Amino acid sequence: MGEKEKRASNRKMPKHVAVILDGNRRWAEKRGLGTSEGHEAGARRLLENAKDCFAMGTNTISLFAFSTENWERPEDEVKCLMALFEKQFRAEMPFFQRDKIKILVIGNRAKIPESLRGLIEEVEEATKSYEGKNLIIAIDYSGRFDILQACKSLATKVKDGLIQVEDINEEAMEKELLTKCSEFPNPDLLIRTSGEQRISNFFLWQSAYTELYFPTVLWPDFGEAEYLEALTWYQQRQRRFGRRV
Repeated sequence: MGEKEKRASNRKMPKHVAVILDGNRRWAEKRGLGTSEGHEAGARRLLENAKDCFAMGTNTISLFAFSTENWERPEDEVKCLMALFEKQFRAEMPFFQRDKIKILVIGNRAKIPESLRGLIEEVEEATKSYEGKNLIIAIDYSGRFDILQACKSLATKVKDGLIQVEDINEEAMEKELLTKCSEFPNPDLLIRTSGEQRISNFFLWQSAYTELYFPTVLWPDFGEAEYLEALTWYQQRQRRFGRRV
């Protein structure tokens, strides 16, 4: 760990960092490359950045890898992404096991190819006992869907007599969210690369008090130096959580 990393890790660190991985296609276009090559570059960057995050003291990382709206992209691109997810899960399994990283994939799995669904279940099962490092990967995820399914789950419990309407509060809601907020903290820092300043239906409930950071750099170029800049920005923020300080 270099001197900059040591200085960053000695100050307040976000326990949970969420990232919207944006800019792979633009990165490829700028270099005259195909879209698939941009996504592959983004996948390589993902692992490198995850290692940096964990090394500096963050214990939960969430990645918005594929939104529900992304199904509207060209069929070839969607197939490429599904194949890339499968390739990366297989390739990185030794890393997950060596570093004892717990994997949780969130989202609606109904449309995900069967081979990828099976692999996701294998990876989650193999890493479920690990503690201290958590990697949450959102595939076919929608913040609205997450809130809706949580509400339906609570309504079913009321209907079945398992809970009363009076029992429904924020804590009960968070237990039903796909992110399992009872097990993982809500994000302290959300980074969206490429300069776009919106969260695009990601973590709508979970980001209520999250610090939002929007660097202009495209995701495949978002390396260690850029992450340290994000940490420095975060460490200078005064988090009030709606209170006066």
